[in-house]
Amino acid sequence: MLKSADLPDTIALFPLPGALLLPRAKLPLHIFEPRYLAMLEDCMATRSRLIGMVMPRATPVGGVSRLHAIGCAGRLTAMSETEDGRYMITLTGVSRFRLLEEVTGESPYRRARVGWAGFERDLGPAEKDPGLERAAFFARLRRFFAATALNAEWESLTGADDELLINALSMLCPFQPEEKQALLEAPSLSTRRETLVTLMEFALRAQDDGERLQ
Repeated sequence: MLKSADLPDTIALFPLPGALLLPRAKLPLHIFEPRYLAMLEDCMATRSRLIGMVMPRATPVGGVSRLHAIGCAGRLTAMSETEDGRYMITLTGVSRFRLLEEVTGESPYRRARVGWAGFERDLGPAEKDPGLERAAFFARLRRFFAATALNAEWESLTGADDELLINALSMLCPFQPEEKQALLEAPSLSTRRETLVTLMEFALRAQDDGERLQ
């Protein structure tokens, strides 16, 4: 496990709309663009092997996507190469960060100076959610999955620890990028669960309203 002293001041950025990474969660990615293949090679040469996942904002400026101020850095923990030179990788979330300033240079991918202050909890043990009422939560979750035609291994979900359950659902559910950004920025696991429930309720209400209008 990385400690705060191991976190670098500058990291590579992988801007990807809707791709949410959270601390201690795992995110599989398919790498094939030349600039991100170069990023991967450079990442492997560093001690921390960190890549910063950050979501672009909806409106680009001058053809360049603006980035959200908060992202999450993941450590490269698995990698396999396909026969045609692409890579399947897994990032394991380490800590959220605040983007301070993008760094210009010769690299084909984006890099930035980042700050880790305010996210010290991310480096600690898994969080608990004392306010999670599982029966009510799963009743709502089953309705949401049915409404969005999502499949689930319910036995695995019901047996999951608080953090694994809430973070996995936050990453899996088909919310809009701005909604996923709100889940990322939630200051605690309880707040993330509350945000997750609110988003599911909005989706269910919108579907109910649509059905009534038909």
